Amino acid sequence: MKKFITTTLAALLATLTAWAQQPADTFEWGNATVYFVITDRFCNGDVTNDVNYGRINDYGTEQLNAATFHGGDFKGMLEKARQGYFTNLGIDVVWMTDVYEQIHGWMTGSGSINDFPHYGYHGYYPLDYTQIDKNYGTVEEFRELVNLLHAQGIRVMLGANINDPGYPTLLDAVQYGFAKTGLTEQEAAQHIKDWSYDNFYANRLNWKGWYNRDWVRMPDEGWDENHPLQATLFGMPDFKDENTKTVKIPDFLKKKWKKEGHKNDAWVNPSAVKLRKDHKWNPSQYVAAWIASWVEEFGIDGVRCDIVENTQLYRWKELSDACNQALATWRKNHPEDPASQWTDAFYMTGDFDKASIDYKADYAEAGFSSMVNFYFPKSGDLDGIVYTWQAYSDSLQKYPNWHSFNYLNNSYNRDAKMDNMINCATTFLLSPGVAQVFYGDETRRPLSDAQYNVDSAQAFRSDMNWNSIDSTLLAHYQKLGTIRRANPVIGTGKQRIIDTHTCVRYNDTDTLVIRLAVEGGETIQLGGAFANGTTVTELYTGQTATVTNGTVRFERIENKVAIIKQ
Repeated sequence: MKKFITTTLAALLATLTAWAQQPADTFEWGNATVYFVITDRFCNGDVTNDVNYGRINDYGTEQLNAATFHGGDFKGMLEKARQGYFTNLGIDVVWMTDVYEQIHGWMTGSGSINDFPHYGYHGYYPLDYTQIDKNYGTVEEFRELVNLLHAQGIRVMLGANINDPGYPTLLDAVQYGFAKTGLTEQEAAQHIKDWSYDNFYANRLNWKGWYNRDWVRMPDEGWDENHPLQATLFGMPDFKDENTKTVKIPDFLKKKWKKEGHKNDAWVNPSAVKLRKDHKWNPSQYVAAWIASWVEEFGIDGVRCDIVENTQLYRWKELSDACNQALATWRKNHPEDPASQWTDAFYMTGDFDKASIDYKADYAEAGFSSMVNFYFPKSGDLDGIVYTWQAYSDSLQKYPNWHSFNYLNNSYNRDAKMDNMINCATTFLLSPGVAQVFYGDETRRPLSDAQYNVDSAQAFRSDMNWNSIDSTLLAHYQKLGTIRRANPVIGTGKQRIIDTHTCVRYNDTDTLVIRLAVEGGETIQLGGAFANGTTVTELYTGQTATVTNGTVRFERIENKVAIIKQ
């Protein structure tokens, strides 16, 4: 009991300290620095929750373990948040992979190749939207994490998967009886290399108690894979979002909830309990309500939506409306929480295949503020990046409620030149729009041996390299991140180009000059941004100098960048 009280008091003190240190809320989504973390791969704070549901997390080699659960959890994230890891990076938003309970079993890695067992560690394979996956932690641990991030002035995003549930797997079929497998639970958890998912779902019509045809389409229905609204991507069951008819909750979920009773209360989302019964809803309305319940319970501030062109547009509007209402409810019910005073609307971004910074009016009308920008330059070339920035700034000025959502690397792409990450970070964190940092980009997280699998993308999701951090690169991210957070004009201001390496970023209240590819002692042209005789500060090094003949010089320059402000 004494240990419990001490721990609780320490947590409370950390939260109160964070509240006291919280800066004035000058946050703008268009200027946000977002930290995208795969919870399972970030930090293992509780080894007792590493194995659940009959899963296997160690098949003997790193390649076979490419897509098993590795142990990262809310406690691990909470530990890092308390240490100031996110605030030291200047992070405005933590985007966590989906926390919903994932399928229990594995899917074939690399499709028909099946060279490794692929679990839902990444949150893309939901089984039960109404409760947290035990591998991540409990409801109260999640609440503590969200509350602390909010107290630090950090918004929280989750994923919003309304396209598809997770695959039906052997282990889930055994546990919930929706298909005959002839296997025990222990056998179904083993990796069966010659098992074929294609053959498994071919028997779909004989299944009883899983999602029926009113809920999902399967590949055997003969839909045109090239038609995005009728596609079963990668053979996944596809929610029939075009269905407007009332459906009942699938039998396997009812059976699951009845079997669990109250023993899973520590993981059940309290705001979702009322949604565990039949309503006069169609499939998409159930899923939207389930997702919105996390906003209502925890005050989640936004979502990233998966493969948005594969869902009817009006369904996204329904989700946006439901989540905005849920956020308003949470803010009303938690007046003591500093995040209840925030007034920004619920935020939605999404993956639209090969999207750039182009304004999508119909998606903006549906509640989106951006689409993930696949085309941000990832080479770290300091020569001419100001022209890319100019296009981004001009677009933002033309469409003030729409912005680019930029990244260097993400869970499907590792495109940045890892041997030039200092300059990559410079071009990226000084760009207009959102900067989405993928966990470990700032520490030079290496690839795992999963790079040798057919699906080498799993190597992009390696465990966070806490024991081999590139401290020089991390310090660069921290310095630029804190400058960016303290100066919203970087992300949302207008821009004027001075020369190939220099630009002015400005708004009604703030002005700064960015100069790249510069060395100590060089003359920097300021383009009339500051009057002669003005004392200016170079924010990266903290040096001051006086403007003379429209120029300025600093004897010391670090990492070839100067950020100048009066």
